[in-house]
Amino acid sequence: MILQTGFSLPATTTTTLLSPCCPHRLNTLFFTHRRRFVPPTRLGSCFSKRRFSLCVAASGNNVFTSPETSKSFDFASEEKIYKWWESQGYFKPSFDQGGGSPFVIPMPPPNVTGSLHMGHAMFVTLEDIMVRYNRMRGRPTLWLPGTDHAGIATQLVVEKMLASEGIKRVELGRDEFTKRVWEWKEKYGGTITNQIKRLGASCDWSRERFTLDDQLSRAVNEAFVKLHDKGLIYQGSYMVNWSPNLQTAVSDLEVEYSEEPGFLYHIKYRVAGSPDFLTIATTRPETLFGDVAIAVHPEDDRYSKYVGQTAIVPMTYGRHVPIICDKYVDKDFGTGVLKISPGHDHNDYLLARKLGLPILNVMNKDGTLNEVAGLFSGLDRFAVREKLWADLEETGLAVKKEPHTSRVPRSQRGGEVIEPLVSKQWFVHMDPLAEKALLAVEKKELTIIPERFEKIYNHWLTNIKDWCISRQLWWGHRIPVWYVVGKDCEEDYIVAKNAEEALEKAHEKYGKDVEIYQDPDVLDTWFSSSLWPFSTLGWPDVSAEDFKNFYPTNMLETGHDILFFWVARMVMMGIEFTGTVPFTHVYLHGLIRDAEGRKMSKSLGNVIDPLDTIKDFGTDALRFSIALGTAGQDLNLSTERLTANKAFTNKLWNAGKFVLQSLPSLSDTSAWENLLALKLDKEETLLSLPLPECWAVSKLHILIDSVTASYEKFFFGDIGRETYEFFWSDFADWYIEASKSRLYGSGGNSDSLVSQAVLLYVFENILKLLHPFMPFVTEDLWQALPYRKEALIVSPWPQNSLPRNVESIKRFENLQALTRAIRNVRAEYSVEPVKRISASVVGSAEVVGYISKEKEVLALLSRLDLSNVHFTNTPPGDANLSVHIVASEGLEAYLPLAAMVDISSEVQRISKRLSKMQTEYDALIARLNSPKFVEKAPEEVVRGVKEKAEEAEEKIKLTKARLDFLKSTSLVSQ
Repeated sequence: MILQTGFSLPATTTTTLLSPCCPHRLNTLFFTHRRRFVPPTRLGSCFSKRRFSLCVAASGNNVFTSPETSKSFDFASEEKIYKWWESQGYFKPSFDQGGGSPFVIPMPPPNVTGSLHMGHAMFVTLEDIMVRYNRMRGRPTLWLPGTDHAGIATQLVVEKMLASEGIKRVELGRDEFTKRVWEWKEKYGGTITNQIKRLGASCDWSRERFTLDDQLSRAVNEAFVKLHDKGLIYQGSYMVNWSPNLQTAVSDLEVEYSEEPGFLYHIKYRVAGSPDFLTIATTRPETLFGDVAIAVHPEDDRYSKYVGQTAIVPMTYGRHVPIICDKYVDKDFGTGVLKISPGHDHNDYLLARKLGLPILNVMNKDGTLNEVAGLFSGLDRFAVREKLWADLEETGLAVKKEPHTSRVPRSQRGGEVIEPLVSKQWFVHMDPLAEKALLAVEKKELTIIPERFEKIYNHWLTNIKDWCISRQLWWGHRIPVWYVVGKDCEEDYIVAKNAEEALEKAHEKYGKDVEIYQDPDVLDTWFSSSLWPFSTLGWPDVSAEDFKNFYPTNMLETGHDILFFWVARMVMMGIEFTGTVPFTHVYLHGLIRDAEGRKMSKSLGNVIDPLDTIKDFGTDALRFSIALGTAGQDLNLSTERLTANKAFTNKLWNAGKFVLQSLPSLSDTSAWENLLALKLDKEETLLSLPLPECWAVSKLHILIDSVTASYEKFFFGDIGRETYEFFWSDFADWYIEASKSRLYGSGGNSDSLVSQAVLLYVFENILKLLHPFMPFVTEDLWQALPYRKEALIVSPWPQNSLPRNVESIKRFENLQALTRAIRNVRAEYSVEPVKRISASVVGSAEVVGYISKEKEVLALLSRLDLSNVHFTNTPPGDANLSVHIVASEGLEAYLPLAAMVDISSEVQRISKRLSKMQTEYDALIARLNSPKFVEKAPEEVVRGVKEKAEEAEEKIKLTKARLDFLKSTSLVSQ
């Protein structure tokens, strides 16, 4: 757009009333500002009857409210709406709509101990968006919910509860303790489920599962037996991550490493039969009791002469260990001499197995040292570290202790330092399973979104280690292995699906008098979770109806941080037990961070509670804010974002209020018959519409295609932004305002009827497009619309490829450009908002033809004096006394200056502003002319001042030109 006066001025960037940054965009009642006066009698006939009838309909079931009776959407009604949906059976899959193949998502089961956090809000929002969209597409849709028994977490919670009563777990015994855990689960385990419902999760709660349910427990035992029978499960003593506080092994994925300050201890080891010493550097001196060798690099000339000799381990009463060489040793770390403690270090363990060195364990399961440590036996590992160093100093074997930052392994659950320990455990041999899972991605049987995570997935599976699946806990699935009393546990054990089958096998093999007992360990929680997509549907009973109807599933949505914990394992187990990938797509979301991009944590005090957020901003605002992120990327969540989307909710509500109040009375059956007869999805109807209506419907149809395509590609951020922009800018800012010229103008009932039909048609489709994101406010508004039989949650999705008129879109964009240009001029000359001004619109015959037909719209949107708006193909006679606007090619306007402002007062006002601008400009130039400033100030500061000066100079030039124009206009008029 070019803004011109009598001699042409360049375009300005003044904020317009319709620009995205305009303050009125956050005013939910902005569209009432420009209403013309309508006689009370007319308003009463239009609205009063309709209001009464709608109020009765909307409040009859005490679930929904109407925008006609409520100022804003009431967040308290969300729970009532949710219960109504559930009571109507809308969450259950329906095969009656003929919408194609089922769409199935297994919900990532939150821990039964869990309490709602933003991570839950993220997955619930994204999965519910997918589910609601596909349900509206007519597909039988199943979102299968459930919770995980969370072995370690739940046992910890109950142990703490018992400790508060002065009771220890071991005092109760296993059976009684397990009974207490079940009692706790029944009392508190539903908390997370109820909180997930609060987020609007439309999952089928009649199919809710718990990982310790009988059916899922049978599936776990079946899977264990099948893997064991194939030789993929074995028992052995290997290095594991041991949690001393929890008294159990934990997987590599459950260990978190943190950079922590500590010390590097330098200790002298005497070379046997020599006065020489070798100095080693270690961060864990307490493990020296488990040393089985001293190693140096084969190319380290400092120590080559000692290779083949032995060294004496300090404080062990003269125990000798060999001095060896291996390329594993880092010559540059510490002293270049490495103590090998294979019982307490993963790398040392692998080296010892390669070289055939013995493995010596010096640690008890509770983190105290055992009898191998001699006088230090029974002491805690960290207490030994301090006492041992003091004794080494006393004996002269301590060289120095220097500060050092180490990567410390800590338990993800308990938080304590993990101890590498050789322990007898059950393992799954992963390589054969991983090969099939890698092939599934390679053959495109499984798609990972975003695609970049495929490389991470492939790397982990290519370098996978065997999985330690046993845990030394009491809460969980007991390992389905039984031992024979009096027999060797490693040689004589029985794997069975249940105790009865185990006893039967024992009788067959060892005789009727044999006694058996079950392995005390439980399976890793992730073992049962890896079966989740198919065990929840009835497997191993492949004839189960749910398994036949809904497996394999379509989508697994979860956080990218558990791609290995859970996703990859489900893929492996799904292929192994069912012969197919358990889902065709994996969608990975990122973390929710605070406004500054920091990870939320209690220590930082930046945790945002979803339930508090819902209370303050509503569920819809929270969901919409979360959904605007990009797959796999973290999302910064701020109060400002939530506030803006709460305003969006209110904007929808007030738009609904306007639409409802604009419709005919329900008693006016003739008007409604005519209104409903307008088929706006038909091309012939579209082409017959006036320009604003044709533009609005065409833009809607384009939006439907774009949004539907984005839903299919899982581009949720694009959906939210496009729909938001269409609703707020195109519909609310432009079409609602334009429609008032029909509803309150002089065009008659036919114009009003067309506008009413378009308002209703566009608004109801907006509700459909937004429903997956903002289910509560959209359903409440939908229920207030007349002649809507089904609930919005199950209403049909808008059709694709509906007609649109590109020419009408271009023409209305010209009308918009003209309106913006006039508004810019009004703003530049500070014309009072209530003042109506004159205008001469100049253009070609074609342009003037379609613009003049919308004279009332232009006058209403631009605040023109309707009686003084003229259309012509040549400039008016007073052009030199007017502000000249070029809105677009072939479309101009002249606004008589005298009709807008008092020229004399405007000259004075601009003169004062020019004087102030000149003063500010002179100050900037003075700084730039100062050698002291230019030489000493940072480069970016100097550059910033230069840019400000250039901008100020340009503004002065424009202001002078405007002032000269005003002065010349004043002389001409005189």
